[in-house]
Amino acid sequence: MSLVVHKYGGSSVADAEKIKNVARRIVEVKKNGTGVVAVVSAMGDSTDELIELAHSVSDQPHPRELDLLLSTGELVACTLLTMALADLGQEAVSLTGSQAGIHTDTSHGRARIHSVDTARMLKELHEGRIVVVAGFQGISEDEDITTLGRGGSDTTAVALAAVLEAERCEIYTDVDGIYTADPRIVPEARKLSEIGYDEMLELANYGAKMHPRSIELGSVFDVPIYVASSFNETPGTLIHRIDGDADKRVMEDRIKVTGIACTINVAKITVRSVPDQPGVAAALFEPLAQSGISVDTIVQNTSEDRTTDISFTVSGTDLKAALAKVEELTKEIGYGALISEANLAAVSVVGSGMQHTPGYASRMFRVLADGKVNIDMITTSEIRISCIIREDQAQEAVRLLHRGFQLDEPDE
Repeated sequence: MSLVVHKYGGSSVADAEKIKNVARRIVEVKKNGTGVVAVVSAMGDSTDELIELAHSVSDQPHPRELDLLLSTGELVACTLLTMALADLGQEAVSLTGSQAGIHTDTSHGRARIHSVDTARMLKELHEGRIVVVAGFQGISEDEDITTLGRGGSDTTAVALAAVLEAERCEIYTDVDGIYTADPRIVPEARKLSEIGYDEMLELANYGAKMHPRSIELGSVFDVPIYVASSFNETPGTLIHRIDGDADKRVMEDRIKVTGIACTINVAKITVRSVPDQPGVAAALFEPLAQSGISVDTIVQNTSEDRTTDISFTVSGTDLKAALAKVEELTKEIGYGALISEANLAAVSVVGSGMQHTPGYASRMFRVLADGKVNIDMITTSEIRISCIIREDQAQEAVRLLHRGFQLDEPDE
């Protein structure tokens, strides 16, 4: 029997009628002889409401207890969907992340999946049932409930598709695919019919509405990921491996900008006059990593007096913790001053092979300059150029770059 994994986002299961709509969609697939594992997120904004509730009773909710609390949102959604499936005459079973065999590390709030024991899911599938799994969660080696981070249900779905060897993973949400930019910011943004893993990963890392770790898993295990709307039958976007020879295209002709991504709530930290000697960078960034603080853009400038300034960006939500951690390192590394700036954004152009093709960076800088957008920091990869700018200029920068790279024009 063929098998697909569906994932339904919070907006798709936000109320009873939407849950019933999702159930009808799943039943149609099952009637065609395809087995279905459905991964669901919490209903609507319930995760945000639970976080707010936790902070109303505790200034600093314990990570273990917060994970256990947040996991209940997905449990509500998956049990209700299972009830709706039963009312349509379909046998179904709801499973928590731990019941589905999802084993993670012990990093509460940002756990990573170590392994998946498929025995229970395969048993239920072989008995003809639809399996509904609570996304975003698993169980640690200490038998504690863990969560995978915001958007983690995407990762749950792709992980299950990989281990169950499903035909593909289908992500259903309130948008009908991946666009060249956020259509709420750029109304003329175009929907992409397909995109490669690498480009999609860069878009996801820099603001596109998908969990980056789900794209990484899809690439590693070669799981095709289809993104579409749960509210209509409009064709979506297929994220898969794209090889130049496979689709008869000339490799050099594929070097182009695919999309514009934007991440807000970025903060910058600058450590001034750090001793310019081996091991300083490791002494600075290793403790941040051990504290679970993700660092993105890093710029280092060395002066003639044998000291260096190191600037780096973190999520705005991590700024307070990152500053506290860096201040702890004063005696170990020594520095002249510690400066921070919040309310920044990262705007990125993404496209295959740009780094080795002249003109893309200069064009981006010219478009932003003509639009009076000041660039604070710059970082690049082989398929991405990102600029750190003021957050209040982010949306205009996205619109400028979308026009500047002619992404509103259809492909020939």
